[in-house]
Amino acid sequence: MTSHPARIQRDTKAWRLQVWISFGISVALCAIGLAWLPGADLDRAFMVMGYVFCLSTAFALSKYIRDNQGTRSDTPMWGLVVWAGFGLAMALTAWGLWRMEIQPVWKAYLLVCWLYLISNVFTLAKMLRDAHEADLADARLQGRREAHRDAAGLVTE
Repeated sequence: MTSHPARIQRDTKAWRLQVWISFGISVALCAIGLAWLPGADLDRAFMVMGYVFCLSTAFALSKYIRDNQGTRSDTPMWGLVVWAGFGLAMALTAWGLWRMEIQPVWKAYLLVCWLYLISNVFTLAKMLRDAHEADLADARLQGRREAHRDAAGLVTE
């Protein structure tokens, strides 16, 4: 019986660095845009809350989708909460951006930064989850190797 070494797929360091840098840039661009946003303080506060709401619900949605990828592990109600939360966060933030009385160029900047941030959240969440799953697979493989060595040691004694 020939055994082939198991290969665990991992992201490259360059990819992980690119994902973190891109996420950092998107957060920085959003923060800069919101910090210097002209208009009322209440509008600025609403947009900050909207961006944070979108950020957290995008991570929750990403986790929910990944957890239920093969078989359903969450209740339908939790799925409704996650999807509704993400939809509500996106809709309220879009509404807040649309109704703000600022120049169109500011709206365009905030829109692009916001969508860039959301896109990066899903990429970052996937990268982190892939790394976690690779670590688990590596630990399982290591455990099997140790069990196999222990069993082989008992047979020869």
